[in-house]
Amino acid sequence: MDLIPSFQIDHTRLLPGIYVSRTDTVGSEYVTTFDVRMKRPSKEPAIHPNAMHTIEHLAATYIRNDPEWKDQLVYWGPMGCLTGCYMVMKGRPAPQDLLQLMIKTFEFCANFEGEIPGAKPKECGNYLLHDLPMARYEAQKYVDILRTNPVFEYPKI
Repeated sequence: MDLIPSFQIDHTRLLPGIYVSRTDTVGSEYVTTFDVRMKRPSKEPAIHPNAMHTIEHLAATYIRNDPEWKDQLVYWGPMGCLTGCYMVMKGRPAPQDLLQLMIKTFEFCANFEGEIPGAKPKECGNYLLHDLPMARYEAQKYVDILRTNPVFEYPKI
């Protein structure tokens, strides 16, 4: 079998940032998958599943309510390796186009107080798997990265 594109990235040199993972066509429309990388793979600890689940709820809620971007978001969810999230958007926006959205999204996560959206037993498949304080901590670390060095191109193997 062919090695899929996301496995052709040199993860030993990959830094936190925002990257285009792939662009696909669906009918006559483009769909772009973004790698919202929060951690250096295999160089720093992955995000705890409880914190990542909370980030997933908060970030998806924020983006799906953002007046400029809500209609372009197709999907937001964590990577299996727990070093970041995938965001699928309609069209072909560049990572630079999404930088302010990501900063605002992760600031929302870092500053969030109160009841986590969609985290009740009737709303969530694993409502007990949340950690707001750690989600806030991880989100703030990512905001700091995005403000200083949001890197936009993958290192190739």
